[in-house]
Amino acid sequence: MRARSKFATGRISRPTRTRHRIRRPPTGPTAPPGGFAGRLWAHLCRAPGTFLWLGILLVTSVVMHRFSPDVLADFLQQRSTNIHNLLHSPGRVLLTSALWLDDGGWPLYFVLYHLVHVPAERWLGTRRWLTVLGTAHIGATYLSEGVLAVAIHTGAAPHAAVNTLDVGVSYALAGVVAVLAYRLTGPWRYAYALGVLAFYGAPLLVSRSFTDVGHFTAALIGFACRPLTRGTSGTAGHPGATAPAAKAEIATATGAPGSADGNGALRTAEPGPVTPLPHRKPGIRRARRMT
Repeated sequence: MRARSKFATGRISRPTRTRHRIRRPPTGPTAPPGGFAGRLWAHLCRAPGTFLWLGILLVTSVVMHRFSPDVLADFLQQRSTNIHNLLHSPGRVLLTSALWLDDGGWPLYFVLYHLVHVPAERWLGTRRWLTVLGTAHIGATYLSEGVLAVAIHTGAAPHAAVNTLDVGVSYALAGVVAVLAYRLTGPWRYAYALGVLAFYGAPLLVSRSFTDVGHFTAALIGFACRPLTRGTSGTAGHPGATAPAAKAEIATATGAPGSADGNGALRTAEPGPVTPLPHRKPGIRRARRMT
């Protein structure tokens, strides 16, 4: 009879294998929307402030076309950021004046918002984007109306100009157009900035109206908002560059040694104690062969 080893008589326990479950995308009511509706929703969520503003402007533009010219003029006059309204209810008119279009040309602003506000909000974030456009809108309004008040006081403009109609979103648009210069790098940044200054500064040499002063002032305010662009991807000469913390996470995830400290810099990982692998007993493999 074939001799059997003492190890063959007992049951040899095999190491358990861990099964990794494959996570499948959720289905049913909790699943994210797909197709065109899902892509549209993702597009809107990347710039929520811009599209909310566009939606409000669409509603107000439809309302404007339902009014008669006389009623519309009186309606917008109550929401105008003229000298009279700024003295009596500045907060109300500064907000409501940015919700109405003087000419009602919403399709044009739909295109302009996609070219200017959408990339700016995605780049700066909603709060910084609101800070830039709010500062440009308020600052340019007060400076342009201040220039008009000086003109009225010196007799260069009639006293009736205190009720001049001044509504629209062009001051905020000019400020955001200017701040986008910091998204570019190298000579393109300076060429873009010179183009913005020429576009908004040329009318000052021709008409010299208070709205031209406001547009040029809004552009200068946008250029002055450079501190708000720090810490965003695309600054420091590299559009779309990854932030230092993100670079550290990518390097760690790809197997690079080290970890990110508080400043986002990689530190070299020190070798830790080496744990020896468990060894099998020498008689187990022989027992399997002898059975």
